[in-house]
Amino acid sequence: MPRLHYIHDPMCSWCWAFRPCLQRLRQRLPDYIEFGRLLGGLAPDSDQPMPEAMQQQIQATWRRIQQRLPETPFNFDFWRHQQPRRSTYPACRAVIAARRIDPRQESTMILAIQHAYYLQARNPSDHSVLIEIAQDLGLAGEPFARLLNAAQTQTELQGEIERCRAMGASSFPCLVLQQGEASFWPVPVDYSSADNMLDTISMILD
Repeated sequence: MPRLHYIHDPMCSWCWAFRPCLQRLRQRLPDYIEFGRLLGGLAPDSDQPMPEAMQQQIQATWRRIQQRLPETPFNFDFWRHQQPRRSTYPACRAVIAARRIDPRQESTMILAIQHAYYLQARNPSDHSVLIEIAQDLGLAGEPFARLLNAAQTQTELQGEIERCRAMGASSFPCLVLQQGEASFWPVPVDYSSADNMLDTISMILD
């Protein structure tokens, strides 16, 4: 079966903006096309405060998204009340940990991380915040915390990152349609309408 890969990072602001249109795309995706997510890993682990210039750059990205897609909400209190770090791997590992505990919780964890970051001004770079999110979802805190920091989880994340790079994904969000073992076709992301993406998928398959 053809498979549509969605390559993302839960702390990628453009992925947050793309979420509504991605949902529409999935609802209209033909049944014979499988759908799967891969974590692209935006920024490795870091304990260093984010440089002020980068903070301003990301805030400018949030504003640019709101200008282009006004329905995308952001809580700018994050930049006043948190100590930002350029570190998204913990959030990526949290998605893997939730998936391993209960595969049905993968999409729920992604959305919960996005809500914490973009709406609640919490910092998903912090392990404590990720554990709180997991517990709010009904996941047992201790097993989740072990998986969050396990070497095996980091190895799994690194494997997904390498798969994304092998498909040619260099930015997020990214859609890649796979046919067979080694045939990968990029599908340009459209933030406003699923029609163009569905047309591209149909053209590739034809």
